[in-house]
Amino acid sequence: MVLINELEDVADILRRDSLVSTTSAGSGHPSSCLSCAEIVSSLFFSEMAYDVKNPDNPDNDEFVLSKGHAAPILYSALKRAGCINNDLKTLRSIGSPLEGHPVPRSLPWIKVATGSLGQGLSAGLGMALAMKIQKRKSYVYVLMGDSELAEGSIYESMNFASYYHLDNVIAIVDVNRLGQTRETMSGYNLEDYKDKFGSFGWEVMVVDGHSIVELISAVKKAKFSQKPSVILARTVKGKGISFIEGKNGWHGRSLSEAELERALEEIPQKNMPKIKAKYPEKTSYKVKTRRLKSADYKVGEEVSTREAYGKALLELAKSDSTVLAIDSEVGNSTFSEYVEKCPETKGQFIENYIAEQNMIGLSLGLDKKGMSPYPSTFSAFLTRAYDQLRMASLSSADFTVCGSHAGVSIGEDGASQMGLEDIALFRTLPDSVIFYPSDAVSAEKLLFLCGGLKGIKYIRTTRPKVPVIYKNSEVFGLENFKILKKSRKDRAVLVGSGITLHESLRAYEKIESERKKVAVVDLYKIKPFDSKKFIKFAKRHGGKIVISEDHHSEGGIGEMLSDALKGSGILISHLFVQGIPHSGPKDKLLHKYKIDADAIAEAARKILNI
Repeated sequence: MVLINELEDVADILRRDSLVSTTSAGSGHPSSCLSCAEIVSSLFFSEMAYDVKNPDNPDNDEFVLSKGHAAPILYSALKRAGCINNDLKTLRSIGSPLEGHPVPRSLPWIKVATGSLGQGLSAGLGMALAMKIQKRKSYVYVLMGDSELAEGSIYESMNFASYYHLDNVIAIVDVNRLGQTRETMSGYNLEDYKDKFGSFGWEVMVVDGHSIVELISAVKKAKFSQKPSVILARTVKGKGISFIEGKNGWHGRSLSEAELERALEEIPQKNMPKIKAKYPEKTSYKVKTRRLKSADYKVGEEVSTREAYGKALLELAKSDSTVLAIDSEVGNSTFSEYVEKCPETKGQFIENYIAEQNMIGLSLGLDKKGMSPYPSTFSAFLTRAYDQLRMASLSSADFTVCGSHAGVSIGEDGASQMGLEDIALFRTLPDSVIFYPSDAVSAEKLLFLCGGLKGIKYIRTTRPKVPVIYKNSEVFGLENFKILKKSRKDRAVLVGSGITLHESLRAYEKIESERKKVAVVDLYKIKPFDSKKFIKFAKRHGGKIVISEDHHSEGGIGEMLSDALKGSGILISHLFVQGIPHSGPKDKLLHKYKIDADAIAEAARKILNI
């Protein structure tokens, strides 16, 4: 049994480590580490169960440092627990896995990247939900700072946790009163925090955050609760150092060598107690799988790509019990509702409600605990979750996002519903993959393809029904494009994606009737892009292209092509949606914003000097 005085000694050892490492780095947030030393000591050396030799043991309790700037104390805890053996003095140096804020690529014990505040809780909920699905007896501990409670994403997460009765998540708030520049909104008014969490249906406990006894007692109480629990720990920023304690202006400031010497005199050096972490209880979880079955579409049949996505997602769920459809209350529009309506897969549908930031954070946490999430919503609404997507990318996330109702082709709903920047958004994410299917067959095949790819995958689907143009036997791989029309006399190439491919095919008929030859290409994969193969084809077919896209110019397909084809000598005519679109029928909007067949044909005539 671990003694209280041993845990108090550990807290001071963690403090000393944090001070020494940040001074060695010349930067960091030591004052934020000092305030949570007893919290971290109590969790890692008394309450958490984990396999120190295996960070990927599925039965491990998980710890998420939502206040990611306190990374030095996390690294110290991992080292003192025997999980890592890195030199803490290499903090923040090039080549060191001990980065300024936690990142999974550096240490396998770090599951999710943190540092952009307000996101750790949603990721933790994803882990907790996965544990529930897998019937594990482990817990997720999320350490948050009081400043980040101003973030709206926290309240999305609080809502979700109580709705799904996630009693295996224990949040701890380090209420040290001071933010980066001033006192927090609520300061030491813990009743205010208590009322907020309580109103969302959480079990709330208020403790002295520097009392090991109170912290351990609260954690044990939380484990008996049938609600998600939060421990509001009143602490002092800079605790243990007289010239820092409770003083503003020390956030993000490391101590000089002279200041460090003074500080270490106030925290006596102690020997690390011999404490063994609790080993997690083993749980058996079996994944059910079966071979995928393709749908039977007929060429010429009209089916929207969003509906084809929903049918393909249902098939994925039937073939793999880890597949989860994550919906933000638009399942009857994205057609992810097919998973919910099927008795065989109903339990694989998670209604997140209209909280897109939580949806992405939740998906990240689910992924990190062995599930395969497929979050979907309107492409326009993904913009509000961009930071969560960015942090998921930094977390080496592996899940597929579907953005439906893309572009002006959605019609009468108007500009607020039209995703015209989503391709740009996903293009900026490191190692992302972007697919833009043009018919039901390609939508199914590309979604199936995503299952075998790593990273964040994005599938852009559209609202209107479009003719099926591919046979069910068509094979889609990681190539960028398919050639639908070509001849030896082609003088240009019409390039379309999604809805504009169908407009390009109509434009082709117009140009053919004028006895001119052009090729037509379906650019179904936007990123990564094989420019060599495309350049070779375009040069053989006239060296001129007309690209039309239902997206703004900035960051879209045309911009990508312009960059990829730079120096090739290929002439590009780029059609895109300009300005703020209006409501109206689909065909009239495509015509008004000059990305329809008429506009494509006219652009082809100009580029061919007809």
